[in-house]
Amino acid sequence: MAGRPEKRRQVQLVPEYTGFAPVGVPAGCCWRIELAADELEVLRILDYEGRSQKEAAASLGVSRATIASIAASAHRKVADALVNGKTIEVVRGAADFEGEPEASWTGKEGSIMRIAATYSDGEIFPHFGRAEQFKLYDIEDGEVKRSEVVSSNGVSHGALAGLLAQGGVDVVICGGIGGGALAALASQGIRVVPGASGSADEAVKAFLAGTLTPSAAPTCGAHHHEGGHCGEGGHCCH
Repeated sequence: MAGRPEKRRQVQLVPEYTGFAPVGVPAGCCWRIELAADELEVLRILDYEGRSQKEAAASLGVSRATIASIAASAHRKVADALVNGKTIEVVRGAADFEGEPEASWTGKEGSIMRIAATYSDGEIFPHFGRAEQFKLYDIEDGEVKRSEVVSSNGVSHGALAGLLAQGGVDVVICGGIGGGALAALASQGIRVVPGASGSADEAVKAFLAGTLTPSAAPTCGAHHHEGGHCGEGGHCCH
């Protein structure tokens, strides 16, 4: 007999940082713990904000008993990581992020490769996290079969990876991009080609020809939340 489907949890915090590792231990090593987004959300509400289990239950749309179970699991995982020097990877799990729209982009067939380029007025938009538009290119037999410009629907930069995955995107071509966004896209199986600039159409042609050469410093190297995330190459992601 099939079990009951897992109840989805409404999560307000879209994780920007999806990996944590002890000093000297590379993220993604074998000693890894998966912390689900709803577990992180409960830690935020109970431990960081000091709110009650009742408030947490109302926020996530589950019972107080479920909140207690989620909190106990999250505390064990964090303690295990701190005591035993394990890395933590934040995964989506059973979370539905608040305000995350359903993908409304045109569907694609299985044989199609879909490329999404950050887009503004025909050019590669330089900041992935602030992109309001993407230009989608459907590729078959190495050629662009169709393209369209779509909106990011106003989602936060932390939710863009989920939106692109829902839209069937396989490759993202962009300018500057932060480490959190890179990890989020990688977790969705999306390849990222950062550091691009100039014409979006020409960048896609160069990618298909194997000649796309990204700039030397495509990612954001520092995290300053009030002033943006800026790397040495001048690409800043909010």
